[in-house]
Amino acid sequence: METTLPIRLPVRLERHVSLAAGPAAPTAARSEVRAAICDWAAPVDLPIALLLTSELVTNAITHAAGETVMLSCTLGWGHVRVEVLDSSFAPPVLVETPADAETGRGLMLIDSLSSYWGYYWTPTGKAVYFTLPFQADP
Repeated sequence: METTLPIRLPVRLERHVSLAAGPAAPTAARSEVRAAICDWAAPVDLPIALLLTSELVTNAITHAAGETVMLSCTLGWGHVRVEVLDSSFAPPVLVETPADAETGRGLMLIDSLSSYWGYYWTPTGKAVYFTLPFQADP
């Protein structure tokens, strides 16, 4: 006798929001990501998620000329992914920054604190993203 077991499909929840490209954008982005992670009860490191979100949005509003950026937060199987879409076609560049520099460490933080990060081209620019894995239960 053959028995077919149900396939467990990955959970996928998404939240998208357009943010005005200005000084309030990082704060608004952190609020959106915090709300998504809390609503989904996603077991990720919330302070790290908020820090990295702030870095992505700050880079987008600093280096892109558009009036808005799009924030996307996705809950996938075993991880949360945050991405920011902007109007620049310039790829993000991971650089070594001197310890006394006031800027330039955003991608270094993302690279060292996320499980994975990257970017891809969109019809109107690019999207830069990071993922954080679910943490084991305490």
